[in-house]
Parts: sequence; structure tokens; C-alpha cells
Amino acid sequence: MEIATATASVVEDLVSAGVLRASINLGNPVLAQGTPAEPGGVTVDVAREIGRRLGVPVELLCFDAARKSFEVMASGGADICFLAVEPAREAEVAFTAPYVVIEGVYAVPVDSALGSAADVDRPGVRIGVKHGSAYDLFLSRTLRQATVVRGDEGVDVFRTRGLEVAAGIRQPMTEFVAANAGEVRLIEDRFMEIRQAVGTSRKRAPESVRFLHDVVEELKADGFVADALRRSHRSETLLAPPAHMEG
Repeated sequence: MEIATATASVVEDLVSAGVLRASINLGNPVLAQGTPAEPGGVTVDVAREIGRRLGVPVELLCFDAARKSFEVMASGGADICFLAVEPAREAEVAFTAPYVVIEGVYAVPVDSALGSAADVDRPGVRIGVKHGSAYDLFLSRTLRQATVVRGDEGVDVFRTRGLEVAAGIRQPMTEFVAANAGEVRLIEDRFMEIRQAVGTSRKRAPESVRFLHDVVEELKADGFVADALRRSHRSETLLAPPAHMEG
């Protein structure tokens, strides 16, 4: 496979003051774990590899929510970010194809009459979400009858407000249900696919966006992303398909 190399113009365009500033969302435990002082996970590994390809050190800017990671990217405080592809973000962010695909699922009280994801969009149903998350943006855009209720964590607002549904990422939602067995249950079918990608400002040159795209495709194809997922004890089945296989 041909290795994507960064030209001097790409380095100049992407890198601020000799350091690649990467915005990391520690609020998504599938992709990033640890603390701001010692972060880890697939996003951290990919960020450092992009820095290596550019020949510059990487500064990891860690946040506890996707909306904060997006805001620093949109305001020019970061050079690259790791977020789900969503129309509400694409006005500010140019995304690569996804490197990981995760699922959004619902949890409900054990005695709920809701049995599938399709059942949820009905009058009187309130869904707890993490404010500014990919599934908040998706549900706010697509729901016709149910109502989104935002909080710092979807499961927390679900419990404190006595909501009908909680929305979240499959892996932590599965853990939440297991920790509260007998009180809540998971609706197994997903309500969305969450396509996690590398992003940069739309103000960047097309050559720079192409460089990021090519690096991501290489890291998917050569096993880098799958290895990074395994090292962080996440399933390699989350690996996204090659870009030419998408949609």
C-alpha cells in the first residue's frame, strides 16, 4: 500500500506553531479512555500517528463531551478532532470517512411497553440524551413525536427525571443495564449508526483534507485501527469498512 506523505504545504496548513492540536472526547469510552493527563484509546493512537506522519509532536486536548470537543475545533482551538459525522457539524468540520462505526441504542424501564427502536417515536415519550452528542443531534433531527431531554449524561437525566427512555452508545448502555438489572432493560436493535471520523476545519486546503482521508484509509487497511481497538479492550468489529464500500 502506498503510504500517505505530508507535503510541506500540508504541514504548514494543518499544524499550529509546530504542534498538532488534537481534540479528544473522553466522554466516549469506546474511543478514548483514561484521564486528560494520561489518555488512551483508538483516537489517541490515531492522533499520534497523524502527528508522526506530519513529523510534529501532538498536543492532546481532552474534553468530557463531544459538544466541547466540537466547539474547540470550530473556534480554531484545535487542528483535528475525532467526532461522529453529523450534518449539524459538517458546516464547520470537514470529515474523513469513518474509522470506527458504533451503535446508538435505547434503554427503558423493565416494565415498559416499548419493545423496539421503532416503537420509541410516539407522543408522550421522553428520551434522555447527553447534550450535544451524536445521538442528541440525530434524534433532534429525526424524531417526529417523541421529545429529547438533554443532560450531562443521558442515563442520569433518564433516572432523575423519570423519563421513558435513555439513549446512548451500545457498550456503556449495556454496562448501565447490567448494573441496574431488574430496573431497566436494553432495546436490542439500534436506532442509529454512529460514524466516527477524523475532522478538521473546512478552512483547510483540499490537499490537507485529502491527506487526512488517505491516512485514515491506510490505518484501517493495514490493521492499525483494529490493533488500537484491541489494545484498549474494544472489539475490532467496530472497524469501519473501506471508504469505497460505503453508501
